[in-house]
Amino acid sequence: MKHIAIIGNGIAGITTARHIRKLSDYKITVISAESKYFFSRTALMYVYMGHMKFEHTQPYENWFWEKNNIDLKEGFVTTINTAEKKLIFADESTLTYDDLIIATGSKPNKFGWPGQDLEGVQGLYSKQDLELLEVNAPNNKVCKRAVIVGGGLIGVELAEMLHTRKIPVTFLVRDKDFWGSVLPTGDANLISRHVKSHHVDLRLETELKEIIGDENGRVKSVITSSGEEILCDMVGLTAGVSPAIDFIKNSEIDTGKGVKVNKYLETNIPNIYAIGDCAEQLEPTGLRKPVEAVWYTGRMMGEVVAQTICGNKTAYNPGIWFNSAKFFDIEYQTYGWVWAKPKEYEAHFSWEHPNGEKRITFAYHKTTNAILGVNTFGIRLDHQTFDKWISEEKNIDFVVSNLEEANFDPEFFRSHFKAIKKAFQHQLQLA
Repeated sequence: MKHIAIIGNGIAGITTARHIRKLSDYKITVISAESKYFFSRTALMYVYMGHMKFEHTQPYENWFWEKNNIDLKEGFVTTINTAEKKLIFADESTLTYDDLIIATGSKPNKFGWPGQDLEGVQGLYSKQDLELLEVNAPNNKVCKRAVIVGGGLIGVELAEMLHTRKIPVTFLVRDKDFWGSVLPTGDANLISRHVKSHHVDLRLETELKEIIGDENGRVKSVITSSGEEILCDMVGLTAGVSPAIDFIKNSEIDTGKGVKVNKYLETNIPNIYAIGDCAEQLEPTGLRKPVEAVWYTGRMMGEVVAQTICGNKTAYNPGIWFNSAKFFDIEYQTYGWVWAKPKEYEAHFSWEHPNGEKRITFAYHKTTNAILGVNTFGIRLDHQTFDKWISEEKNIDFVVSNLEEANFDPEFFRSHFKAIKKAFQHQLQLA
């Protein structure tokens, strides 16, 4: 019987295992050094905040895996012997396979900062990171101040988590506004104001220079790019993530930033595939990046590679870009492309509510007026509607005039559409 080995039990690896099981009776082994059972990584913050227990982050009961004939192996793979189709583990045990799927996910970035390996310095990605956070920042007596480095989505999650335990936070962000490299100025400014409103000491245009340790090898302060020393008991490194592929780089498998794959998620080695955060697309779809560390692309890749392994060779096509997140109390959605610095062909129209916590920004083509993308803050729009409008290159006038069709929460947000349309008409008159 064909044996499928999957390294990694995140959303990509587990989706693959589930779909292969639906389509075949192949032997499946899922390997993980992080946890035995699959859990929802995006829910880790709610465990720390007391909204749920860790076991509540597991979508499947523990008996699910045996019932579905999916073997779970705990262990860390150190070497892939592609010639012998064999995995070698840290304890020197081995496992042979017929097809191999690499779904090892990401690891927090470190940029060689002095002191980055001191006790009290950590990222926020894994189950082990969550456990370490309970040691480093259990309360505001043990952790009198935390410093977070890097203004991304993980950083704001960590700030919110610490905020719930009344731990003071200083947030170092190198951009002029929070997430200013991703969001247009007005959008980023709204998020900056909102983060500050939660009593976070947000330091914009400020970078980490060095982390200082005490005589016991534990963090006691940081030095910023301006030379200021900030006393702290914990440092959260949240300056993005990168593919966790160090153990692969000495193998015959081609790697760049991630494991290089074609549109069928195949590597250069027959019968070896890579999916999820660790995969680097040689032919990215449209304007998408070669490496995308978002959960839904991992799920899509898992479904696609399962089809291919089970005899229905299928290309990966994620379609129109979309994503969502939460900045404290403000929900964020994006569909299509709204660039922080508009491209030469791109125009923007924005509307913001007087309360400063609801905003929408449209991007459209200057010449054709075709809708290119939309960002929303505090206003929910329907994914399928905007996916359709962007795919069909609907005119921006049509989109604004028909916003009610894309309304996700009729009870709460319909009242804003009149104001949005009025502001758009005013912009047209000024143009």
